[in-house]
Amino acid sequence: MARPTPHEALIYLMVVTSASDRDMTNVELQRIGEVVRSWPIFEDFPPDRLLQVAQDCQKLVAEENGLEEVLRIARKAVPEHLHDTAYAAAFEVAAVDLEMRMEEYRVLQLLRRHLSVDPLTVAAIERANKARQRSLT
Repeated sequence: MARPTPHEALIYLMVVTSASDRDMTNVELQRIGEVVRSWPIFEDFPPDRLLQVAQDCQKLVAEENGLEEVLRIARKAVPEHLHDTAYAAAFEVAAVDLEMRMEEYRVLQLLRRHLSVDPLTVAAIERANKARQRSLT
């Protein structure tokens, strides 16, 4: 398999986070699509490639030690100055249904470790996401 682009690696991280509980919900899939369409980091990524990239990731995860391989690939493909963005994208998908399952939490822990995202940055990302998810009711 060819080394994925930084865009593809970011998508891989969102997909593995969503699939961690073996249930990729429509809400999570929609959020992945929204992130790809609206975040500046994806401005030069063709959105019509999203499905193929997600399928490539699923194939990779199905292999022996697939999750570890995805995390290793992402660490190499995503520039270090964007590791916090990678974590933010994965957290965005995990938090979209307002319910953090243990499997998602575990993948996020692994992701933080592989990408060396410091605890203060993690807390800021998670707090900002929580603030964005609030409603008036």
